[in-house]
Formats: sequence, C-alpha cells, structure tokens
Amino acid sequence: MNFLASTWQLRAGVIRWALVCVPVVLMLGILSGVLSGSGADEAWFAALRKPVGYPPPATFGLVWSVLYILMGLSLAIVLSAAGARGRGLAAAVFALQLAINLTWSPLFFGAHRITGALVDILLLDVAVVATIVLFARIRPSAAWLLAPYLAWILFATYLNFAILQDNREFDGVHPSGAVERIEF
Repeated sequence: MNFLASTWQLRAGVIRWALVCVPVVLMLGILSGVLSGSGADEAWFAALRKPVGYPPPATFGLVWSVLYILMGLSLAIVLSAAGARGRGLAAAVFALQLAINLTWSPLFFGAHRITGALVDILLLDVAVVATIVLFARIRPSAAWLLAPYLAWILFATYLNFAILQDNREFDGVHPSGAVERIEF
C-alpha cells in the first residue's frame, strides 16, 4: 500500500532521529575535547601566542555545544527523509566530516601538532562543504543548519593557521614538566 505520510508523521520521524543524533553528536564532540585535554588552561596551549581576533576561551565550549546540536538536528532531518535519493551517501559524508572534526582536538591539544591540525581542519572545510551540498539536495533546511558550522570552522582554520605562523617552535613540542637546574 502506498500513501503519503502526514505532516505529523514526518515531524515525528525527525523528532525520533533527533533524539538519537543530537545526543550522540554532542557527546562525541565533548568526549573528543575532554580526552585530548583541550582547554585554555592547558600549559602548552597557554604558552602559545594567540592571533588577532582570538575570542575569550569560554566562547569555544558554548559555540561548539550549539554547533554539535545543530549538526545532530541536521543529520536527523536527512535521516528522516526515508527513500530520498543520496541519503546514504549524505550520511556517510557527514560521518566522515564528523570523524575529521573529532580528530582535530587530539592532534592540536593532545599531540601538539599544529601543522597536522591545520591539515585536518583544511580537510574538514572541504568535507563540510561536501556535506552541505549533499544535504541541500535532500532537505535544504538540513544544509542551512550547517551554515554556522561552516562559518565557525573557517574562522577556526584562520586561528589554526595564525597560531602556527606565530608559534612554529611549539609545533609538536611536548613540555616534559621537568625543571632545568642551573648552578653558578
């Protein structure tokens, strides 16, 4: 039997997917940051020279929380479009861009690889644009929900590049915590 779903049935599908996607995406983002030791008070990061336009540290947690929620909602909208052409590819590209996103904090904060993190975020820029294009073909609203994410990661790309330019001597350096003793 073929029939069209009611508006309520369509909304219920998005809500069901959102109840899964939003918490999963948000928790993965939080987990990536926590496990990598990201934060303004981390000694290595605190020693870096910050570029012009670097926002207050509290901004990052707030912005990323909102962005992960928007990403989860966007994914839920696409996943609820049962039978839409390209839905599987769009979800796979979303998963790829999320994996790239989640590797940035461990590279930058965990491994102190500023150059590696820059390569990662450049790949992320491309993957997010691809995700937006694929989502727009299925549900334009899902693509629009990713627009703030794209804007933020482009800004983050600038920050990563500027930090690398001003702190090449810290790229890949792991402070030992040892004290150097000098005798006179």
